[in-house]
Amino acid sequence: MSMTLLNENLDLSSPSFKKNAHEIYKHLRRHDPMHKITMQNGQIGWLITRYDDVAQALKDDLRITKDRRDQSTIPPTVKHLFDHLLATDPPDHTRLRSIVSKAFSPKIIESLHSQIQQITEELIDRIESKGAMDVIDDFAFPLPIAVLSRMLGIPEEEHYLIREWSNAIIAAASDNQKIKEALPSIEAFAEYIETLIIQRREKPADDLISHFVYAHDNGEYLTAQEVSSMIFLLIIAGHETTVNLIGNGLLALLENPDQLELFKKNPHVAPSPIEELLRYYSPVEIGTVRWAKHDFTWYEKTIHQDDLIFVSISSANRDPEQFEQPDRLDLTRTKNKHVAFGNGIHYCLGAPLARLEGKIALTALLRRLPNLSSAIDFEELTWRPGILMRGLVRFPVSF
Repeated sequence: MSMTLLNENLDLSSPSFKKNAHEIYKHLRRHDPMHKITMQNGQIGWLITRYDDVAQALKDDLRITKDRRDQSTIPPTVKHLFDHLLATDPPDHTRLRSIVSKAFSPKIIESLHSQIQQITEELIDRIESKGAMDVIDDFAFPLPIAVLSRMLGIPEEEHYLIREWSNAIIAAASDNQKIKEALPSIEAFAEYIETLIIQRREKPADDLISHFVYAHDNGEYLTAQEVSSMIFLLIIAGHETTVNLIGNGLLALLENPDQLELFKKNPHVAPSPIEELLRYYSPVEIGTVRWAKHDFTWYEKTIHQDDLIFVSISSANRDPEQFEQPDRLDLTRTKNKHVAFGNGIHYCLGAPLARLEGKIALTALLRRLPNLSSAIDFEELTWRPGILMRGLVRFPVSF
């Protein structure tokens, strides 16, 4: 691969970057671990690629902030949706997480096990006799959205709307210009969420939306806008990560037949195979956007106040300084302190749920469809556009 891609105009969402990302990361870790990027609108950003630097940046609250700096490009009609848990620093973050985390306790997550298993088996029942499917459309997307929808109380016939809106929003994430293009989808999503909240205020149910509407911490309730942003975040981040975990995880296994056979023989091999799949093809490419709080120097480069900070989760999880033979899939890897779900106070709240769904989904899929294989050459697979996520557009398989 030509390293001509490596200049200040590196487009983190382009097909060429997505296809060559790990080769680019390898070069940057060695030669330019704090890589300067000039965005299309002139905004300066910095791409961090080494594991130790990424782990530090993810929890660095002295030099780096999550509070959105420039909101002028976000239309006021949907601005509240972007002021969510992942886009705030303490004290707001502390208050919001305290209220919301109660809905994701280990006890509650474990109680979902039978539901997830049932949904998984039903999805496979639908496709088992067909002999072929698109893993993303027919399995990886429907599973987490069905789980989340049951938790939130969203009817099954409206799942397709969530998919359409989510795709548009993820493609536009971290790109102010594309946010404008996705505005119709975002506004439709905002109206949909507002309708759900109104319904629960009038008639509470045993679901997460009702929990958020009436949840409080020491007598302090979430505002209507905070409830909206929380539902927005859960639907987008809560299912996108799991879709990619399932799709990417299956791809990694099929690309590595020895590890596929190991997984089939013992999907519960210790340590958890899911951790290695999370590391190898991380569902999140770049952590959600951060900004420099003030001017500071890193690797003898001056980062200015309000510069964008891009933290590469995918690169950190392939750093040879942290992982032995990082480009090798090894389900028995014992030293595996990956950062697929982040680090510090913004560590993914839904990580236990994603792990559980991924484990149940891949285990059941390979148990029920043992002869499953890719229907096209791996080189023909393409990665979805957008800065944040690493996920396949489609993944046709036969069995």
